[in-house]
Amino acid sequence: MKRIFDVFFIILFAPILLLIYILIALIVKLKMGSPILFRQSRPGLNSCIFKIIKFRTMTTKKDTKGILMADSFRLTTFGRFLRSTSLDELPSLWNVLRGEMSLVGPRPLLEEYLPLYSEKQSRRHEVKPGITGWAQINGRNSISWNDKFDLDVWYVDNQSILLDLKILFLTLKKVISRDGISAKDDDTMPVFKGSK
Repeated sequence: MKRIFDVFFIILFAPILLLIYILIALIVKLKMGSPILFRQSRPGLNSCIFKIIKFRTMTTKKDTKGILMADSFRLTTFGRFLRSTSLDELPSLWNVLRGEMSLVGPRPLLEEYLPLYSEKQSRRHEVKPGITGWAQINGRNSISWNDKFDLDVWYVDNQSILLDLKILFLTLKKVISRDGISAKDDDTMPVFKGSK
């Protein structure tokens, strides 16, 4: 049912989503050039790795040693707008159609975090990762990693279509208010270094 719900939702809103997609792609191309899309390896269901697709929000600026500069230096004004409205996630709908993600589920994090999870935190990979999730509507990037993982595991144990509908509705509300976009002193979320 969850898979049917995901595909039906995307098809239902496809005409509107396609127009927004084309507009953002053109702006990204004009402001940052190519590539328009950003691909990165992320762990999904059962920790299987897939390539997540997003709109690019950062430049490729490097320091004098040829190393990529910190995110705060590379994140553009338009990139901040895309992140604050979650529009940078729009291409990830392709990951949903491919069956690698769901509309709702724990957010797919970096591959290098896998060995840092506790046994309980690893349970977030018992379901497909989502474009939005229970943690995103309960603090997003303004809560601690431990709190975020607790919320992810709660979702794993309580998932349902009705809960997904509630999360999608509250996500829209959060995006409009731009609440919880960034953690204190960080553009998004600080690096996860494992739980103490």
